Amino acid sequence: MRLAAAKPAIYPETIVYDQGKVYVSATFVQACRRLGISLQPAPPGTPTYKGVIERTFGSINTLFCQYVVGYVGRDTTRRGARIAEKPLWSLAQLQDLFDEWVIAGWQSRPHDELASPDTGRRLSPNEMYATLAAAAGYVPVMLRGDDYLELLPTFWATLNDYGVRWAGRVYNTRGLPRRQPSGVTAQKNKWQVAYDEYDITRIWVRNHHGTGWFTLDWTHRAMVNAPLADFTWRHARRKAATMDSTEPLETRTARVLDDLLRRAGHGPPDQPPPSSTTLTPEERRVVSRTRAGAAAHRPTLDDPPPDDHGEEQDDDTSTETPSDAPFGAFDAADHAQRWLP
Repeated sequence: MRLAAAKPAIYPETIVYDQGKVYVSATFVQACRRLGISLQPAPPGTPTYKGVIERTFGSINTLFCQYVVGYVGRDTTRRGARIAEKPLWSLAQLQDLFDEWVIAGWQSRPHDELASPDTGRRLSPNEMYATLAAAAGYVPVMLRGDDYLELLPTFWATLNDYGVRWAGRVYNTRGLPRRQPSGVTAQKNKWQVAYDEYDITRIWVRNHHGTGWFTLDWTHRAMVNAPLADFTWRHARRKAATMDSTEPLETRTARVLDDLLRRAGHGPPDQPPPSSTTLTPEERRVVSRTRAGAAAHRPTLDDPPPDDHGEEQDDDTSTETPSDAPFGAFDAADHAQRWLP
């Protein structure tokens, strides 16, 4: 954790990207716009336009990838024998291994291209960052809950008397400006709604007549007291649609979800359970993905929603720094002593 805390957080002014779709996704563009980062596309078929990045990929292949079990080389002609029969890492496990290698290996390894301006000796990325911070200064900027919401995917919806309907679920809260136009004529006066695919128990509606967001809870949230993702909902909805019941489909789905997650949470009993209570292979995959999604780090969003009139909340306490904040102001002199000869 000491090495992880020393990993620099660089705030770029410009990002040069190639033509891959992942680099021009709505979330990526929205994040750059939110943070004030300029985007510059590289011309098609010109890897030399971003030669530093291409060279970094080569270093990752030689310093990390080639030592990983199941490494297949640059193409299929370099693949080893019987790769599929070996115990391979999952993508999530590989991501964890790579993140740890970046912290413990790459960031602390001296680079030929990084030289101290005073002594000329080779520096690691962490040492070079301390050198530049000592010269240019450093001001920590922590992301808030509102920044997290700004980076979520969104859709546009009408605020009805019952709230907002999304993907077969109804969300509602007190103080929602129902049946009112948002004022965004380009979206036919609908309201912008942010959602998290790995936590569908609530959504957020932007307050177009003020500041902040309205937090809307799923109306059946009390029936499912467990982490809930969108793919978990879809699985339960398919099963609920086949049930013979007079209850609304949304209520039936909530009951199926509660039963599925409750059985998964109890674990296997000592005696073989009846076939009706065991999880099917598909259900086990859904539960595993649900738990993995719930384990992802998300900032706590406990800010109160705007009032009925859209008035701004008193923000006297929002600017205070919590007593247990993990990062303080950067001490350039202290960090300089760690790399000076």
